[in-house]
Amino acid sequence: MSRIVDDPETYFRQWVRKGDPLLRELESEAEAEHIPIVGPLVGEFLFVLSRAIGARSILELGAATGYSAIFLARACALNAGRLTTLELSQAFADRARQNLERAGLADRVHIVCGDAFAHMRRLEGPFDLIFMDIEKADYAAALPECHRLLRPGGLLVADNIAFPDADPFNQAVFKDEGWRPVSLFAFLPGHSPERDGLCLALRC
Repeated sequence: MSRIVDDPETYFRQWVRKGDPLLRELESEAEAEHIPIVGPLVGEFLFVLSRAIGARSILELGAATGYSAIFLARACALNAGRLTTLELSQAFADRARQNLERAGLADRVHIVCGDAFAHMRRLEGPFDLIFMDIEKADYAAALPECHRLLRPGGLLVADNIAFPDADPFNQAVFKDEGWRPVSLFAFLPGHSPERDGLCLALRC
């Protein structure tokens, strides 16, 4: 059997695309302030997924400072679409709004501050893609609303599924015939943390 490359983490770290100055500034802020972000690799992954499925309507659950929203909104802009992002913290929502304005994407993003569950119940959809990055213990409870809001064939991407609090979600999405999930455990340079899981689930 063939062996993989020696020191695979160093090898694969070199293939991570460096972002523009704004993204690098947000990465530095996140490190200094201990703000968990998806990092450049998963950010680019979200962009590629959004472009690949031609997503014109994207919902993000958990904006923080707007780092992942920039990748999603850039894909939306190229797809002539729009991103809606829900953020519980007013301080983070304000920072996300400022950063998206700096990125020239304010017209592509609607930021809603408040409880994600309350606002999800008011949304009608359908969305092409939902990116879930709220409290991991809330993932399972959000799953039915995600199913309602996604179009058939739409894509749910859930971050941090290697966290213990995500276990109820992992079990629920795996057992629910309304989803076709793929759960990946991977090395994700720049992600918080760098060894973590992602779930991609197709809405049946």
